Formats: sequence, structure tokens, C-alpha cells
Amino acid sequence: MAVHRPSADFPRHLRALYRRFPFDRSLAEDPLSGVRPLATDPWHAEVAGILAATIAVGNTTSIRRAFADLVERLEGDLAGWVDSAREYRPDPRLEGFHHRWIRAEHLEYLGYRLHDIRARSGSLEEVFRAGLGPEGDFAGGIDRLAHALRGPAPGTPGPRPPPGYLRLFPTPLGPNRSPCKRLTLFVRWMVRTEFPDLGMWRGVSPAVLRVPLDQHVYWIAYHLGLTARRSRSWATVEEVTAALRKVDGNDPVRFDFVLCHTGISGDCPKRADLRVCGPCVVRPDCRLWRGRKVAI
Repeated sequence: MAVHRPSADFPRHLRALYRRFPFDRSLAEDPLSGVRPLATDPWHAEVAGILAATIAVGNTTSIRRAFADLVERLEGDLAGWVDSAREYRPDPRLEGFHHRWIRAEHLEYLGYRLHDIRARSGSLEEVFRAGLGPEGDFAGGIDRLAHALRGPAPGTPGPRPPPGYLRLFPTPLGPNRSPCKRLTLFVRWMVRTEFPDLGMWRGVSPAVLRVPLDQHVYWIAYHLGLTARRSRSWATVEEVTAALRKVDGNDPVRFDFVLCHTGISGDCPKRADLRVCGPCVVRPDCRLWRGRKVAI
């Protein structure tokens, strides 16, 4: 069976999808909508961003609800909470917090880790850039960030993380070659300066970013022929990003928000439905429609 590839007109189609996209509508449905009001400076943006990205498990409605609950419990001062987290200990304000399998103890340990990172490195950007290095090793930057957030290695001084905490921060360099969607999403928020992202990390070029590969982006990327891989992995991330880099080498992940919310909103029904797919400008590139002749 021949490998499906996008049409020669795909770059033009994708740019048209981007131009027509209702960003304001979709931002309201995105966890980033809760982060933006808190991102008053780089540190506040880092704290709000990493907390929102960490709990970005499940559908966007439940994620936004959980983040709003966290913000309300901490009276909107997430950075102040981290600045005071000199030790890993229970915070009565977080008692009873839960989102999927994430509990208060996970966030309390994360707050403690963020306090330690700021004391030692100054910011999460500095941690990421140390792993990124002069060659722009994005996977190395995510790996360094993940290890900093995970905490001290076994056998070294420091409190141990609670059960289940370490799985919040996988690394693309680990044996499972995780796609690391949540950390990659966080870095996208911090680096890109175009709406709706925050653009707080001015020392990292958007050109080095990798696509945050959630289920919606993966499904659409596969059906557009941006990858032939049948599972989400770091290799799939690299393959999809390489395909998008051919459209925009300076900012390959600028299309991520559009692709993701095209899936979330139902604008991509994930089956051939002419009532929905008819107006879609990338329909000629989709494997569900390639070769079909239809009257619109």
C-alpha cells in the first residue's frame, strides 16, 4: 500500500486554514485561556504555565475546570505560593484537590520543586536552555526540564516525590521515547510570540520547537500524510514537525493550535462527512477524501 502524502498544494491549504481560523472562539476552550491573565511577567507565566500544562490530562473542559479550581484555592497568587514553598509539605488550601489521577500531594511537590529550581537556576527557561545547548537540541531541553521537575535522583538528599508524581514528567530520551505532549506544549506557550501564546522566553527561537502531539493533532497529521506512524512517540513528533517545517521553517508549530482545535471543535469529524468536511480547505490532502469526486 502506497504511503499517503499531502498534495503539492498542502502548504497553501494549511496557510489558508490558519488565516480563516477562529482563534478567539477556540482560545476560550483552551487551558491557555486561564493562564494568559496570570502571565504578568516571565516568572508568573512560568508558574501558571507549568501548573496548567502539568494537569493537562483529559478533555479541555475538565482541564480548565481543574486549573480554575487551583487558581481559586490559591487566591490567584500561584507564583507567591511557589515562592513560599521552601519545603515539601501539605497545604490546607489544596486539601481535596484532584483531577484524574493528579492529587494535591503532586502539586505540593511540584510547588516545592519550582521553588528549588528558581533558587538554583533562576527560571525554567534557564533549565531548558541548558539542555537545549548551542545546537538547538530540543529533546535535550525537554529532558533537562523533566529531570529538574522530577527532583533529586534516588540516593541523593531531598524529600522523595509522592507515588505517581514522576509519571507527570516523562522525557523523550527515556526508554519509552515519550512524545512529552504536556512539556512540549508548555514550551510552545512560553516561546512563541504570536497569539495566543505568551512569548516570554526570548532566548529560545521558535524554529527549534516541536509539535505537542495530542490525540487530535496526531489523528489529523496522520490523515494529512504528515506521518505514516501508527502511534504517538517522539519519533512521530519529529516526523510531524519536519513536515510542518517545510511549510514554515522559522515557526513550524504555529499550526499546532489550529490543528488541535480543529479536532476539539468537531470541525474535523474524523470520518468522511461531506456536511462538515465540504468547506475544509485541507480536504484535498486528507486520506479520507483523496481521489473522491464530490459536488459541493
